[in-house]
Amino acid sequence: MILAGDVGGTKVHLALYDFKQGALVHLRDERFPAQEYDGLETIVRKFLSGCPQGDIAAACFGVPGPVRQGRLKLTNLPWTLDSQQLSANLEIPHLFLINDLEANGYGVAELKSDQIFTLNEGDRGAVGNRALVSAGTGLGEGVMVWDGRRHIPMASEGGHCDFAARNELEVELLQYLMEKLEGRVSFERVVSGLGIHNIYEFLRDAKKMNESPELRERLKNEDPNAVIGELGDSGQDELCTKMLELFVSAYGAEAGNMALKVLAVGGMYIGGGIAPKILKTMRSGTFMTAFTDKGRLSDLLEKTPVHVILESRCALMGAAAYAEQRAAESSGTSIRAASV
Repeated sequence: MILAGDVGGTKVHLALYDFKQGALVHLRDERFPAQEYDGLETIVRKFLSGCPQGDIAAACFGVPGPVRQGRLKLTNLPWTLDSQQLSANLEIPHLFLINDLEANGYGVAELKSDQIFTLNEGDRGAVGNRALVSAGTGLGEGVMVWDGRRHIPMASEGGHCDFAARNELEVELLQYLMEKLEGRVSFERVVSGLGIHNIYEFLRDAKKMNESPELRERLKNEDPNAVIGELGDSGQDELCTKMLELFVSAYGAEAGNMALKVLAVGGMYIGGGIAPKILKTMRSGTFMTAFTDKGRLSDLLEKTPVHVILESRCALMGAAAYAEQRAAESSGTSIRAASV
């Protein structure tokens, strides 16, 4: 079996996979609230309790941030992860840490047609680099470089690049956030779970849009981002709808920026947990209008396929595929090939 993990600032999602007929087979998975544990090792031991020692052939964890020489210090958790130490303590011979968007990139190759939703067909026959932009708790970005034979996922921290305002309303939003944050504003402060909160407060406090008593009460007692997304996507609340339009437009613009930077003629993939929950707004045209609004290069973006990843386990699938690939390189024995 292969252990795969998707590590975030709020939750850790773990799964066990096997290979049958050369394809990934999901066995079981479980989510853990990260803040309640002292480290990843503790969570893994709890997840694997009852699993016979030695049954795990390889493991890989997608983690938020740049991994250097197998080590990472998380920004949202007081954890330092070390692949060699984890491998030794958990007695898993092949254990790897990779960036979470890199894991998503490997997962794209494992997706089936019903696990994506296509926003723009584009030129489906085009072959070349792909890009990945994922808004969730933060904003992740990645590249899938075409080497002439296959796509090789590469990590990026592009979500932390400077937010670029494109119209008067976004200029006002930028100025509002510069004052609020006392300095620079990255795209992650606009296109992410953090961004939903920031845009909502901007429209409510700076633009004086009305927050109904019913909405105010729900925001107190429920997950605010979930409530805003639900009411905005359904059009039931004017403030939430406007917030979502502004959010999705900025999302589309940054996805278009990423597509230009890496010449993603092979396709743009929209990951993360937010997009599938606001699919009606994503399909409304706002996202694609911003994505293709690139002046003299608009035609290039219009021909770029754009897909929303619907499968919530994409990063886990990618981590499992990466673990199998690297374990095969190290041992000379392919778990995937052996299952055929």
